[in-house]
Amino acid sequence: MGTDVKRKTRRGKRGGESKRQQSNENNKVSKNVDVDVKEAQQGNAESKPAPAAGEGYIAPPMGTGDSLFFIDKNASTQEVEEDMEKISPASYGLVNPDLQKYLKGCEDMLDDSKFETAEDREIFVNNVYSEIKKFELQLTTDKECSRILEKIFFISSDYQIRRFLLLMREDLIRLAVHRFSSHTIQTLLLLSAVSLEREMRGETNGFETVVDGDEDEKNGHQSARTALPTFEELILETTETLTERWSYLMADEFASHILRVLMLVLSGRAIEDQNSHSNTVRSKRSTKFVEVKSGAQGHHPSLAKARETPDSFGSALKRLLKTSNRSMSDIVVRGFATNPVGSPVLQLMLELEAERGKSEVAGSLLDKCLMGLASDATSQNPRRDTALQMTIEDVVGSHFLQTVVKIAPSSVLQAIYESQIRGRIRAFAFHPSANFVVQSVFVNAKSQRQLKSMIEETAPIFGDLLFNHRPGVVRALVDSCIRLGAAYIEIINALYGGLGTKTLEERRELINLLAFLMPYKTFINSDYDRLKFNIQGSLIIQSILQFPGDSNEPVLESFFSQNPQTIFLWCQDPSGSRIIESIFTSPHVSPKTKKKAMEHFGGRYAELAMDKYGSRIFEKYWAIADIDTKEIIIQALVKSETQLQDNHSGRFVLRNCRVEQYKRRASEWRERERGLERKKLMFEDILGKKIVTGDVRPAAALSGYHKSSNDVKPDSFKKKQSNKTSEVDEIDSLFEKSRIHTAPKDLNDTKQAEEATSAESMLSALADSKGDKSLEAVMSAISGTKRKGKSKSKKDKTEEKEESPKKKSKRAKEEDRKKRRAFVG
Repeated sequence: MGTDVKRKTRRGKRGGESKRQQSNENNKVSKNVDVDVKEAQQGNAESKPAPAAGEGYIAPPMGTGDSLFFIDKNASTQEVEEDMEKISPASYGLVNPDLQKYLKGCEDMLDDSKFETAEDREIFVNNVYSEIKKFELQLTTDKECSRILEKIFFISSDYQIRRFLLLMREDLIRLAVHRFSSHTIQTLLLLSAVSLEREMRGETNGFETVVDGDEDEKNGHQSARTALPTFEELILETTETLTERWSYLMADEFASHILRVLMLVLSGRAIEDQNSHSNTVRSKRSTKFVEVKSGAQGHHPSLAKARETPDSFGSALKRLLKTSNRSMSDIVVRGFATNPVGSPVLQLMLELEAERGKSEVAGSLLDKCLMGLASDATSQNPRRDTALQMTIEDVVGSHFLQTVVKIAPSSVLQAIYESQIRGRIRAFAFHPSANFVVQSVFVNAKSQRQLKSMIEETAPIFGDLLFNHRPGVVRALVDSCIRLGAAYIEIINALYGGLGTKTLEERRELINLLAFLMPYKTFINSDYDRLKFNIQGSLIIQSILQFPGDSNEPVLESFFSQNPQTIFLWCQDPSGSRIIESIFTSPHVSPKTKKKAMEHFGGRYAELAMDKYGSRIFEKYWAIADIDTKEIIIQALVKSETQLQDNHSGRFVLRNCRVEQYKRRASEWRERERGLERKKLMFEDILGKKIVTGDVRPAAALSGYHKSSNDVKPDSFKKKQSNKTSEVDEIDSLFEKSRIHTAPKDLNDTKQAEEATSAESMLSALADSKGDKSLEAVMSAISGTKRKGKSKSKKDKTEEKEESPKKKSKRAKEEDRKKRRAFVG
């Protein structure tokens, strides 16, 4: 062993000179490239011209005798980033123990919320900032103090957030690569996005008058702080500073999340909840630390939705993407695709680039990542195919390709499917990482022909996928059928084959086989009471129920062939109840079928209402039931009112169904329910829109759905839709005002009566402009009369007899007004 070590050492000394010469040559080349990149960014006229769009690194053709992993001396641009000067994290020394103890005491007050008024909290925050003055940056680099500062930021004023961000600007790069201060920068940027909205509305000041302790004791008066830069200016300056070191910061494990937050703030996109699994801002480890150790608020409610941003942010983001793209070579970009730290940043950059329609341009980030495939999808490159195959099977690379598939145009997706997926579905579908790429390809299919080709190739292995922990691949195809509106029969037949059902009798168990996800032969020999629902199987059933026409009949027929007692037990299961809910919320299941499904429970409405999951089914059906069915249900609830009052879910059902109102004034309850039905009919007739009640999940909201360029509606269509939406809101408000006429209470307020009359006249004018049919719908909705062609029921006739003279006179006036209007028309 000793001689071996000695021999290696001597060989290292002998070969040192040759290696040093080779390294010096490579360094010269990389430095020349680095100079070229910097001169191109600075716009120096005497420097080398920057390469044109699309003129990145081009690999030489592979010869027959070349190996895959050869050393290419022309690929020295990879060393550009390695040659950059290393940045050392910020260091300001240890924090004073007394100051550290003071902040921990402040944390106790924050956790206990010992503030009686908002003014007390404001005084407390001002005192904290006075105590930590001149030590702010030092505190951000301390493990405990930085965490406490993040808590204080959430109750700080806009001025204090702005001032702290201004202080960090001077040493931003070194603070961004620090383990603890990087999180304070992230929190400040998130809160700046919230404050920016107030700034754009003019609700925040540029300065704040506070007491400065040292000077005030001497002078005895308050001193006014000068106005600070606005949030817009601070964020733009932060963007310029970080852009200079963008590629270096992308590879830094502490700074990369700051880059993601910055791009989200500039783009105005919604930022996911910190506690969600799809969070792209904090890592899982950081999120867990915030939850367990700090207990700090990790998310602001307004960040969960898209925000309005200044025009300057769009220009800054465009400049950022362009500059960072130029500064990174093709090899560096492809290296980030499989880099666990830089890949999330690159994915977000690709999404923002695609939103601006720059993905298919030669030299774009997507084109660099796919080695020219985005700009020329028909080109052949064996080296690219091999690199893509390795990326699909990579843990990090598979996530990257999922994003690529989501934003890729149809030609690129087809090229990836043809070169990588086709013929290898079985191998990739059972791979722990590659199966997610396969699902993304399926769910983002761009055409019906493409989808049918995928189903045809995957159908023979449906059984293996369903019963060997890969049902997500099948579900991706089912969801894609809904989005593209095709291949319903093909997917149902493929499921029949995978589940092992051949005869009609066997296929009647389709809903059971999918719900428990097992083949038919195993199902008939198993103990039904011990079977457990499979979440993926339940989701597949819910998606099939969204199929239009008769395509969902196989599942519905299987549902009605089951024992009612068995189906009632499904309502008490979290996964089984979702299947029943989807029957009532699907727009493609007829009202008659929905009513039949509810009658399948045998009138056990009270039991359903008292169950945690069954009450949700009850509410979904109540939203779509007609008034006669509602009255049958509410009478059953009245009989079990005592038990319902003692039940948590039952109390909500009693309140939502207005059981107390029905017991006291049944006629008033009926009038209210009829008013809701008339309102739905009015919207259907006037706007020609079908009113869908319940929580119906549209195809566009399915997992992995991406709007392609073909799905974008023209501007004229968008204007029509916006006009319709505003018209709906206007009619809704007018209808609520005019309903005073039908309400069973006296009009003591003259002003309210006048508003109701004017609202009614406006509705009538609107109805006249829509045509006779709409006029009939509006007038029947307002006056409470039945529409033509429908005979009055016995209940209506008895109610007419019980009407007061005042109501009869109102009804007569309405009919006279209607006749006069019809005569004038």
